[in-house]
Amino acid sequence: MRKMLTDMLEEDNRINVIATARNGADAIEKVRIHDPDVVTLDVEMPVMNGLEALQQIMKSTPKPVIMVSSTTKEGAENSVLAMSYGAIDFIAKPSGAISLDLHKVQNELIEKIHLAASVKLSKVLSTTKEKKKDLIVRKDHLVNNSSKRLLDKKIVAIGTSTGGPKALQKVLANLPADINAPILIVQHMPVGFTKSLAERLNRLSKITVKEAEDGEVVKKGIAYIAPGGYHLKVRCIGPTLAIKLDQSPPENGHRPSVDTMLNSIAEIKDYSTVMVIMTGMGSDGTKGLLKLKESTNVVAIAEAEESAIVYGMPRSVIKTNKIDEIVHLDEIAQTIQKYCR
Repeated sequence: MRKMLTDMLEEDNRINVIATARNGADAIEKVRIHDPDVVTLDVEMPVMNGLEALQQIMKSTPKPVIMVSSTTKEGAENSVLAMSYGAIDFIAKPSGAISLDLHKVQNELIEKIHLAASVKLSKVLSTTKEKKKDLIVRKDHLVNNSSKRLLDKKIVAIGTSTGGPKALQKVLANLPADINAPILIVQHMPVGFTKSLAERLNRLSKITVKEAEDGEVVKKGIAYIAPGGYHLKVRCIGPTLAIKLDQSPPENGHRPSVDTMLNSIAEIKDYSTVMVIMTGMGSDGTKGLLKLKESTNVVAIAEAEESAIVYGMPRSVIKTNKIDEIVHLDEIAQTIQKYCR
């Protein structure tokens, strides 16, 4: 696996593999000696596993880390846990611990390594909010929605990608159990990983967090995470809303897609939407925001650059000039509550 990874990565002339490690303990020492820009770390290793090594690396010599994981239930749980420990992202092996077909994820892995190299580690490691004057200035030109009239029935819709699991943990863990809205979430993740994410977030939150199921009626105080490989939509069944999952073609290269979720919400009448776009690469969510603004009563919130691990998705929606509030990650839960009262 080490040889395969090395050969794959070095096909990209921007990447130089400066060392490989046999196990987690060896990895800690190699990181200390060679000072790499990015580390790829297998979850399953002898002597010291990837999770233990990750914690030591982030403590002693912090680096952007991409986890390499199998798609087993244990592998998925460990990948989600790794991101809470500071890993930037993960790549799923196509066929188990020894994946001889690893070339199937070559382009995705290379893309994630380049992205990780550009991430500011201070954002990954930071746990406290830094108030900055430029953030306050940028909020001055936004619509003051503190008194905006929203309909009694509300939906919270959250879209995120790279860096999202940690950001979701911060937001969902700070929402009250009696929040006056259901919460729909699209987190870009492959099949097999979203259930583990939902289970972990559920353990850490006062609200119920679950992987969405086709046909279930949405309820206040429950967060529904789109399953990997399925679009998450909502539809009216009489006076209630229900989840609709489908495998229609990917949008923006994603399934689930934030745009697809928002477009379906835009068709729902008699509801206001509190939309939040957080850390992630690309522009997924931008078209959906524009559709919501055309047809519904919506408050649009974007994560501030100061806290976003990857600023792509928030930057894209902010450029539309349709965002109502730009908020540091530490304040997103409070801002959601303000509009759900």
